[in-house]
Amino acid sequence: MKKDQLKHLERRLLDERARVMKELGHYDDTFNSTLQNSDGDLSSYSFHMADQGTDTMEREKQFLFASQEGRYLWHVNQALRRLYASPETFGRCHSCSSEISFERLDALPHARLCIACKAKEEDEKRR
Repeated sequence: MKKDQLKHLERRLLDERARVMKELGHYDDTFNSTLQNSDGDLSSYSFHMADQGTDTMEREKQFLFASQEGRYLWHVNQALRRLYASPETFGRCHSCSSEISFERLDALPHARLCIACKAKEEDEKRR
């Protein structure tokens, strides 16, 4: 892979990392706020049990989104480690060692597998 392509992918990974960290910071702020502050009520008791259920559901959704972002951050960090540790092999499929297309890496900079190997992996998971 060319040096300018590697620089482009590094920039993409760093931008994605910054975006995810900002998003996780938003979730952290939300989780640290009290229930009273999060729904704007003056008392800590909802007027109706359905309100409490809705508040709980919203917090659970935020937790799930934050977990998903955390997993994505792990993949981005792993890609940066691979890029910095051995830039000469970055962009090679971990399964068949063929080169992953630049278009795929530009769309999904943390990709470890080429399209053919990823399709094979997904077919095996379906079975």
